[in-house]
Amino acid sequence: MPRYLHYFAVLVVAFLISACSRPQPGVQEQQFVAFGTLISVTLYAVDEQQAQRAFQELEAYFNQLHHDWHAWEPSPLVELNQALATQGAAEVPAVILPLITPAQRLSIASGGLFNPAMGGLFALWGFQSDDPPRTPPADAEINSLLAQHPSMADLQLNGTTLRTTNPAVKLDFGAFAKGYAAQLGCKRLQQLGIDNAIVAVAGDIHVIGNRGERAWRVGVRHPRTPGIIASTELHDGESISTSGDYERYFDVDNIRYHHLLDPRTGYPARGAISVTVINNDGATADASASALFIAGVEHWAEVAKAMGVDQVMLIDIEGEAHLTPAMAARLRIEGDPAPELYIQELP
Repeated sequence: MPRYLHYFAVLVVAFLISACSRPQPGVQEQQFVAFGTLISVTLYAVDEQQAQRAFQELEAYFNQLHHDWHAWEPSPLVELNQALATQGAAEVPAVILPLITPAQRLSIASGGLFNPAMGGLFALWGFQSDDPPRTPPADAEINSLLAQHPSMADLQLNGTTLRTTNPAVKLDFGAFAKGYAAQLGCKRLQQLGIDNAIVAVAGDIHVIGNRGERAWRVGVRHPRTPGIIASTELHDGESISTSGDYERYFDVDNIRYHHLLDPRTGYPARGAISVTVINNDGATADASASALFIAGVEHWAEVAKAMGVDQVMLIDIEGEAHLTPAMAARLRIEGDPAPELYIQELP
């Protein structure tokens, strides 16, 4: 997907955040580029001088995280992957270490649908590139990689030493790094004395405090038409993440090939077009949105329970919305016509 479309997607998010609240005194807003996309930060009850210092520090912080976690440009993560592939063991850089344990935990809970060890598959499809892919890889290439079964279970972390016996393991934290980064960004703002803020990294948002006397209100982008499909209030310490087939994709013969790859088949998952999750942990919200998208209409509820998330909305290929009771209780469905709603209890 061309980079300008990433910017457009985040501008939509930023617009929805602003559109859901009237301008108020003490609001400071800034946007900057990091993680290959546009970051939107809104602060409340902060003077302009304090806000500008915070924006500058946050921009530098996010760009450093982007460098440290980058899966294909020169970075500590690339060096770690090279060492694991050639030596089977490596000391994990301090900037990568906090990602390993939650990635393993979330991968196991998802039944492997969230699989950061499959960076080789994303590279094969061309999604580890600043230029969008144009054609799918050959079936034989996909099957060859799947036969090696790279998974987070292949990794053993002992202190700061990471080991694997599977040279096909190639870590790529893109499926939960943005949600994690949004939460880290809010923590950094709190360290700077800012208690009311919203940080949006593409479709991953984390909030602290409130916007005056009201909670922060955000919109969930409609996966097929301009505008939003739902809106909700976010409370102090909550994250919301949306994964959709409109984020990074290419079309061949009227078939959409998107970046949400099913690690069981090696191909883009089918059956859903977007999934939104609300959780108190940004990494969990982001990872589970991806995993539930791959699980699809038939299995998303059981995977959601296993991953410990109970606020979920899945939009299927017919445009119908499947929601948990907890999500249905807090979402305001938007759009005309509104989608058909199906409320589903977790097993």
